[in-house]
Amino acid sequence: MMGLFEHPYVDPIRAKMEVGSAKNKELARRLAQQSIILLKNENNLLPLNKSIKSIAVIGPNADNIYNQLGDYTAPQDQENVVTVLKGIKSKLGAASKVTYVKGCAIRDTGFNEIAEAVNAARHAEVAVVVLGGSSARDFNTEYLNTGAANAAAGASAVSDMESGEGYDRSTLDLMGKQLEMLQAIVKTGTPVVLVLIEGRPLNLNWPSENVPAIINAWYPGQEGGDAIADVLFGDYNPAGRLPISIPRSVGQLPVYYNVKKPLSHDYVEIGADPLYKFGYGLSYSKFEYSNLVIMKNSANDSSLVSVRFDVKNKSQRKGDEVIQLYVTDKVSSMVSPVKQLKKFKRVSFNAGEQKTIELNLNKKDLAILNLNMEWVVESGEFSVIVGASSSDIRLNGKVSIE
Repeated sequence: MMGLFEHPYVDPIRAKMEVGSAKNKELARRLAQQSIILLKNENNLLPLNKSIKSIAVIGPNADNIYNQLGDYTAPQDQENVVTVLKGIKSKLGAASKVTYVKGCAIRDTGFNEIAEAVNAARHAEVAVVVLGGSSARDFNTEYLNTGAANAAAGASAVSDMESGEGYDRSTLDLMGKQLEMLQAIVKTGTPVVLVLIEGRPLNLNWPSENVPAIINAWYPGQEGGDAIADVLFGDYNPAGRLPISIPRSVGQLPVYYNVKKPLSHDYVEIGADPLYKFGYGLSYSKFEYSNLVIMKNSANDSSLVSVRFDVKNKSQRKGDEVIQLYVTDKVSSMVSPVKQLKKFKRVSFNAGEQKTIELNLNKKDLAILNLNMEWVVESGEFSVIVGASSSDIRLNGKVSIE
């Protein structure tokens, strides 16, 4: 019926045209933009001014197409992927001097251009340092005419891969000489923006204390370089939020926001709180929450509780806010989490705009699995918590269910 036996192979030229169409590239760019998380922006270093005269782009992930792609991605032609270096050059044009130095590898400690990286940073107005990890299973393999891998070529090279199936780690530290290079660049006094391209959360203790701006781009995909440049230079206002918590140490693992009551105590060396909590992410805009109203609906309604409140963009820049609604079951027959995310909504605001937001909680949102393995809504009091993350709580209320 589908003709797959008669025509089992796709037309490679047509496939390339379809996948690489302007529409699909724009979609990939938009997806990357929306997933970028701004972790730190001290003294509003970002967004950068496009009139900047000189910028240093440094790091093993600054101009590596394969490291921007996820695990088990097929090898790609160079023109299929926009790297961070390409994106920045395209954004600034010929009027700005863009100096690129790889500096170090992800894992290979034998590759060392730290002195060159420091020199580039010292002579630039700002340094964008692109570090992190890789799921690059290809390892820059060379292929024979038959399509088989040439095992002899590059066999002694150390791969970048540190994340993916079969790649467990004993620590979450930046591998190789990455942290050493970052520390040396920060010492120059040049403002530094750290961009992380990675497949797992990494140890950011030192960067969070010493680097003024940090962006987490995960694996941003084929248009990732343009998307990151859009955020760096203010053409896109970031609103991504962490889908995980970033720990301070592997000793904190597992670490998650919805721990069971009662709260755990601290460790001897550090607190129990992660470095960056679930749902966290900054914006170039500032938002204000107010006027919380909680309404209990009829038991026959699909929604048991309606939660209404106002959110206002207090800045002069258009932006998105990811509004998060958490619930705590105050008294339950079974041990329940300190809070659970039940609803979230990404809302766009013009500069100075205020909107009334309504989120509804249904029976499933308030139910608990009891001793009889039944999902039931128990009578009692529930805390209703509205915020910008699991820790950035803006509004608190409560509702009683009979």
